[in-house]
Formats: sequence, C-alpha cells, structure tokens
Amino acid sequence: MGAAAVATTTTQLGGGIGIGKPLVVGSSSSSSFAGRRGFLGSNRKAAGGFPGGGKNAARVHCVVAFADPRSRNLDIKEEIERRWEALQENPLEGVPFTVEEFEEALSKYEFDHSVGDVVKGTVFVTDKLGALVDIGGKSMAFLPMDLASVFKLKDLRVMGLFSGVQEQFEVVREDEENSRFIVSLREMHIKLSWERLKQIQAEDAICKGVVVSSNRGGLSLQIECLKAFLPFSQLAGGLNQENLTGRELPVKVLEVDEEQKRLVVSHRKALAENQATLGIGSVVVGTVQTIKPYGAFIDLGGLTGLLHVSQISHDRITTVENVLSPGDKLKVMVLSHDKDRGRISLSTKKLEPTPGDMLRNPSLVYEKADEMAMTFRQRVAQAEAAARAEDLQFQQGAGRFGLSADILGVEEDLPAAAEPAPEEAAADILSTPL
Repeated sequence: MGAAAVATTTTQLGGGIGIGKPLVVGSSSSSSFAGRRGFLGSNRKAAGGFPGGGKNAARVHCVVAFADPRSRNLDIKEEIERRWEALQENPLEGVPFTVEEFEEALSKYEFDHSVGDVVKGTVFVTDKLGALVDIGGKSMAFLPMDLASVFKLKDLRVMGLFSGVQEQFEVVREDEENSRFIVSLREMHIKLSWERLKQIQAEDAICKGVVVSSNRGGLSLQIECLKAFLPFSQLAGGLNQENLTGRELPVKVLEVDEEQKRLVVSHRKALAENQATLGIGSVVVGTVQTIKPYGAFIDLGGLTGLLHVSQISHDRITTVENVLSPGDKLKVMVLSHDKDRGRISLSTKKLEPTPGDMLRNPSLVYEKADEMAMTFRQRVAQAEAAARAEDLQFQQGAGRFGLSADILGVEEDLPAAAEPAPEEAAADILSTPL
C-alpha cells in the first residue's frame, strides 16, 4: 500500500529549541515501512551550524511514517461480504452435525416442569429487576425481585445470589408472553420456616422473635420468615408494652397452623425456663440496654436486670456513662432475683479479682468471672450453713428451757421453714469484699 513519510527536525537541545520545516523524505509501498513509528537520532557536529548552537548542542531528527488506511478497510469489507454470501448459501458449513441431530440431542435433556415443582437452578445473571435462572429447560426461568425474599430488597447480592450460585426454587407460574417460568425463593423460605417452627414446638425449645408492631390484643413478632402473635396475657411482667418495637424476645411456640397461617407464642413460658438458670451467684452474659444516673439496665435475653452504680466496681464511680455505654456486652453475676416482681439485681463488683479492675481492665474481670463467682457461691453456702447451725442451736437451747415451738413461732413439723432464703443469706455478705 502507498505511504508518505514526513520528517520534522528540532534544531538543538543545548541553547534554545527551534522547529524545522517538514520534509517529505519519500514514499514506499512496503508494509514494513508503513508500520514504522519513527526514530530519534542526534548529530552533535551539525549542531554547531545552528544559531545559538555550541559544542554541547545536539541536533534531533524525527521521522514518522503514516499509512493510508483506506486499502485495509476495503480488504476487511470485502472479507465480510464474502463470508456473508457463503453463510446465505450454506448456513451449516463447517458445523459437525445436522439440524436433526441437534434436535434429537435437545430432546434427551428436555425437562417438563409444572407450577408447584421444586427445582434446582443455577443463577445465570442478576439485575435490578431480578435474576435469570437456568433450571434445565429450553429457556431461562425468571426470579423477580419481590419473590426472592420476604423482605424488601434492592439488590439480590444481599441474599448471596451471584452468577453461578445454585439454589432450590419453586415454580410459581408460567410467563406465556415470554415463554418462560416464574420461580420463587420466597415461598421456599416460608415453607422451611414453618417446618422449623413445628420442630421447635415438638422439642419445646426456645426461639427468638423481633417485635414489629402491637395492637390491643398483643404483639406482632417476626420469627424467621413468619409473623407470630404474642398475646399480652403471655407477655412476662416488668416490660413496658409501649416501648418494645424492635426488641428481641425469647419465646416458646404455643400453636403452629400452616394452613391457617397461625403462629402463637409465649414470652412468659420462655422466661420461666430461663429463670431456672438465674440462681444466686450465676454468671450470665448481657447487653447494656439503657443508662441511668443510678445504674444500667442489662438485657439478659428477654429478662432485664439492674446493675446498680454501687455494684459496678469497688472503686467509686461518679458517672455510669464513663464506664458503660448502650450496646456494650459484659458478664454479670446475679445477686438476687425476685421472680414475683420480676426484679433482678446484678453485679460486676463481685467479679473483680482486685478492687477497681472493672475500671482498669474489664477484660480481666470477664476472664475470671466464673472463678470469682464460684468463690462467691461458696461464701453464700457457708453463710447459709452457719445460719442453719445457729438456728438449730437456738432451738435446742430453747428446748432445754422448756420453751415450746408456739412461743418460738416455729411449726413443729416444719423445722426447716426458719431457714433463711438464699437471697437473705446473700444479702448479708453483699457489703463484704471478697
């Protein structure tokens, strides 16, 4: 192909730069010349002849070759036209099988899906409207955004749905206009939730639900993908019914009816089981719920306890906010539990290996919590034993002096009734440092 090479010169690099006139150095039909971008060279001897030149000046030559693209475009156009004509004459030229063979191969892998079927599919591509899913049919199935979850989504990636991910889908309807099936993940998740709730009820286990709203009769909870109803009669005392939205509550399942879409739960029964584990001296993990000038309320998984400012540390604390913040997770020890009034007193002070550790090194307090709580429980047991021995000694002494049980105020057939309650025994040693 024809090409013209144009050279330009710069006069010198040593003392001022000037641009020379373009020079046509020749033309060539060689493709190798057309592909050459140029070269740089220096001529120090010739530089002295330029104005302002010196012995350190350098003369620079630049040669650039330009190719005429028209001939190449003509070649490409001709090749495209040639191949198009060949395709029209023989569309299957070069294909190693016939149309009949291809149709026969497809028939072996044809799937006959119908509405209601649960199928395994592979996500092909996703966008803001949903996802195309390969379920083995002749055309891709479509997963709309609103059928991907019971929650409102803006991006399927939140659900972990990316190209290549395999999931179980339910065929919910046919899209005749686009000759494809509409599939759903939402229905699959709902069915699995019903099955899990039935199992939880059979095992009499505790699950957790988040309060989403309230009405005159009770609270509406979100448990997995389902809405549950918690009657106020099944809500444990001590909770403010007007300020529970967004709070997580432990519940037990009372009734599961998938056909009627009915799920009833009880908070009271769940707490009754939890309360059995809240003995005096037990260590539990809680989350700071609210801060007050007199202490912090700790969420114990449905139960709320008070960590009084005097029970945070042996060192004096002026402001609770300087030590704790809402959302903090911490280990606390149960000091007392009034089940009738639903009041729980907590302490981190009794868990300090040395006084003031809760302020200086709370992680050490949590690490040694079980060990310190065991020491506390041993002291409580010793106090209870001492109280029983003292009471027995008093009764024996009263018998020697002829004092009757009526005078002592003790029933004869229930001598153990005078034993101090664990809360009372523990209260006697609360102010005594370990």
